[in-house]
Amino acid sequence: MGFMTLNDEYHDNLAPGIAHWDSGGCDPDRTGNRIGLFDRALWFDGLHRHCLAKQAPHIAYSAEDGDAAKLYLIDAGRAGMLAMANWYSFIWRPVFGGNPDSARRRMLLDRIARELPRRTHRLVLAPVPDEDGSASLIADTFSAAGWLVSREQSDENHVLHVGGRSFDAYWATRPGQLRSTVKRKGAKGVVDLRIETNFNAASWLDYETIYARSWKPEEGNPDFLRWLAAREAEAGRLRMGIASIDGVAVAAQFWTVENGTAYIHKLAHDERHLHASPGTLLTHALFAHVIDTDHVDLVDFGTGSDAYKRDWMEDVRPRYRLEMLWPRAPLAWPYMARRRMAGLAARMAKD
Repeated sequence: MGFMTLNDEYHDNLAPGIAHWDSGGCDPDRTGNRIGLFDRALWFDGLHRHCLAKQAPHIAYSAEDGDAAKLYLIDAGRAGMLAMANWYSFIWRPVFGGNPDSARRRMLLDRIARELPRRTHRLVLAPVPDEDGSASLIADTFSAAGWLVSREQSDENHVLHVGGRSFDAYWATRPGQLRSTVKRKGAKGVVDLRIETNFNAASWLDYETIYARSWKPEEGNPDFLRWLAAREAEAGRLRMGIASIDGVAVAAQFWTVENGTAYIHKLAHDERHLHASPGTLLTHALFAHVIDTDHVDLVDFGTGSDAYKRDWMEDVRPRYRLEMLWPRAPLAWPYMARRRMAGLAARMAKD
């Protein structure tokens, strides 16, 4: 296959982009790469249709000899283009198909970086990981192509590297207060726990009811979550936890498992039953399931610095916001001026 730049492969609609990817022999789901939920074309399709439909999707695409790169973006008008991501996204990064090594990934992304000035003056990408080198690859490649790049930490990601441990071995390392709570509340036998791998409409309704009664803010897009849970169940990746007291659901959690990783998407408990610790008992049961039954290597608690995550997780990884400005575009100049002013203010604050 010859090389195709953004001029040749630029989609204003996700459907033809997905069709091309699936038919072009470089579908990331069929490679040996560890492509996960947040890289999948179906994820971006659902996210856009349910959450970001007011903004036109744009897919920057380049390919050569069976290897390919895609950037899933949305058009923000005079603000430029943004990562196709929101609060449901654990990560956003370039999606590579085929089996490109680091040099070919850089080359594919470089062609996109050099073509994008024809389409936009500004790119804002987040939440970008760097434990896989994504943030550094984007920043270095776009900078070399002439963009002005700024990079700052925007969030953090709490994770557990299981490291081959059994659940019992992991649990022995948890804080004493947490272990005591599980032991005392579990021994009372008040809370019934179950873990489902099939999508159950009644269980999902229980989750939505519990969420509405929890400490959580109003759900941003419940239709998207329901769609996602149903799709992940079809693929065998759903792990839905329900805790009940006297037959009434009082806590619920939505996890998925794939490629050796368990993702914790949503958790909520009914505040009226806090004394029974149903949420803590349910989390304990799900950790035991994904470690001893699914044998995951990693448990990923998503973004956010909530204090309770530290009781369950052992490592924290940064998530970055990258802003790229094309210096020869007049629409970029106000952003460049703001960046210079911010830099000047920071230097003055240090003096």
